[in-house]
Formats: sequence, C-alpha cells, structure tokens
Amino acid sequence: MTKDGETDFKKYATEYDPIKIGSIDGTDVEPHDRAILRAIYSEYIPNKRVKGNPNHTIFIGRLNPRTPQETIESEFSKFGKIIHCRLVRDLVTGKSKQYAFVEYEKYSCMEKALREMHLEYIDGSEIIVEREAERRLPGWKPRRLGGGFGGRKESGQLRFGCRDRPFRKPYTVGNKIESDTKAEW
Repeated sequence: MTKDGETDFKKYATEYDPIKIGSIDGTDVEPHDRAILRAIYSEYIPNKRVKGNPNHTIFIGRLNPRTPQETIESEFSKFGKIIHCRLVRDLVTGKSKQYAFVEYEKYSCMEKALREMHLEYIDGSEIIVEREAERRLPGWKPRRLGGGFGGRKESGQLRFGCRDRPFRKPYTVGNKIESDTKAEW
C-alpha cells in the first residue's frame, strides 16, 4: 500500500500467477477458465540449456509461418548487435512454430527493438514483441500448459500483465473495487 492508502498498481506482471494473469486488473482470486486450472496444476521446469542474458532477450510472436530466421536476424539487427537468434521449430516436422527469441549484446538495443518493432509487419504478419518471460518471471507457465500471455478474445482465454495487454487499474465504487472493462479486446 502507498501512503494515501491505495495499493501499488503495476501494469506489467513481475511474477507469474495464472489466476492474476487471467484477470484484466490482476485482482482475481479464483480461476475463470479450465486453462488457468491447467496452468495451476501443471509442472513446468524452464529449459536449463537456454543460455544468455534473459534481460537482453526479446520474444517475437505471431510470425508468418514462412518467415525464415535470416529475415528475423535482418529486421532486428537494425537495433544493435545480436548475440543469438532462434526461430522455434517443431521437432518432428521442422516447421516454424511462429515465434522466435533474439538476444542483444546491450540492454539499450533490446529496449529500442521493443519500442520500434512491436505491432510492426514482417512478411505480411503483424508481430508482437515482448520481453522474454520464461527466465525472468518466477512461476512462468507457457501457453501450451494454460499459461502464457496474450490470447485471442474469441478463445475466451485472454491473459494480461504483458505489453500487448497490460493490467488495467481497478477503481473503487463505494466499498467495491471495480475494473475498467469498457474497452474491447
């Protein structure tokens, strides 16, 4: 709580709690969909073989399935020296899973790429660019286990607390805390 009695509000998640991430304002205490329950009860151990600095690494999602790693390297090298770029592929088919990770040499380069490439187009697809979460957020669960960030409104499994969908500040009506839910996702 702050001095004036209000709770400290953060737009972005600093730890991963599936119930809070599934809440538009981060205040829910009960899961509202089965995927959140799946995330709560799943066990996930981050990949220990992933090397590099998680604070210099970005996640790039919603890539065109035909976008090659070379295009990602070319587009993102404009912001600074890339230490490592990895387009994630299916182990069996070798097809792109439509997301990638890019690690920069400097934090400032990562920040610039975050600012300038979020919601830009590569090969005809609007991409999202976020900070890497797996090694930065304690308790992280990937989307395949009911966690993750983002999601589509149509699925009914939206996740909040990220850059694409930050938490919305709750407001008080009488003694009841409400959320500003008028905007459409």
